[in-house]
Amino acid sequence: MTRQLGTAILALAAIGAASPALAQEPLTVAYFREWPMPFQFAKVQGGYDEALGVRVNWVAFDSGTAMSAAMAAGDVQIAVSQGVLPFIAATSAGQDLKIIDIAASYADNENCVVAAGLEIDKDSASELEGKRVAVPMGTGAQYTFLQLMGYLKVDTSTMSIVDMAPAEGAAALSQGNVDMACGWGGALARMREFGNVLLTGAEKEAIGILSFDLITTTGDFAAGQPRLLADFVAVTAQANAAWNAGDRRDEMLSVIARDAGMETAVAGDTIDDFVFLSVDQLLSDAWLGGRVGTYLDGAAEFFRENGTVPEILPSYAALIDTGPLADVAGR
Repeated sequence: MTRQLGTAILALAAIGAASPALAQEPLTVAYFREWPMPFQFAKVQGGYDEALGVRVNWVAFDSGTAMSAAMAAGDVQIAVSQGVLPFIAATSAGQDLKIIDIAASYADNENCVVAAGLEIDKDSASELEGKRVAVPMGTGAQYTFLQLMGYLKVDTSTMSIVDMAPAEGAAALSQGNVDMACGWGGALARMREFGNVLLTGAEKEAIGILSFDLITTTGDFAAGQPRLLADFVAVTAQANAAWNAGDRRDEMLSVIARDAGMETAVAGDTIDDFVFLSVDQLLSDAWLGGRVGTYLDGAAEFFRENGTVPEILPSYAALIDTGPLADVAGR
């Protein structure tokens, strides 16, 4: 299956090239730096351009909130790895966005790190009260932070919470300017050099703290270009399958790391904390076929109660469009 990645991309290219309308306008896709994923192998190799029959412009962002703003402005059509909170915040405010895929699940790659000198662990977490914390507000890391503090019974109203992107939070933690920092990816790896996590990924999942990113698009684009979106998730699925098979790891990782702006070893450690789901898994009740909608509703209520999102929708399940993935499953 993985050896046929190039063949599958060429086959999809024939489909995309058959539509002259698609070749007229480029597609702009948002993604994160220092967030290594298999799709980047196909990105660098030009697989998306060939399969979709359009030129794909890739633009790096620092947050999912910025991705939402770019889509609202019409500058971006697809966002890869948009976080749950930015998606909820944007759609709750009236932005028309759809979920078409899950980029990755990563319980071990989104967390909060306490400065080593404090010697605070989960059993002494109450000592974090009154401390200064770097949190990238409006992201999934904020949700993880709030859930962690809630579970450990830490009163966040006593804390000095500073809005910092993960890279800034890592630098602040290393310099002793904050007592705890939250983030993901390469920045989280740097944070761990100067402290410890309160709960591991497995411990987080056991108490219901999930971490996953979405692949989203605008409502208009979903309605107007369903075949293009199906081809996009098809190439993504092929890249994920090639990575999961494992026999092309070295070849793919070197390309992925370079595109992510990371050292190969660090990128490898980061990506090994990710789970890339198959199309069948994505369409199952455990993910887009059921649990994700329920999870989003619970997360939205949590954000509303904590004042992060003023108003929420009655339900977010209607914002999940499984059409592109179902198209791929039927090929």
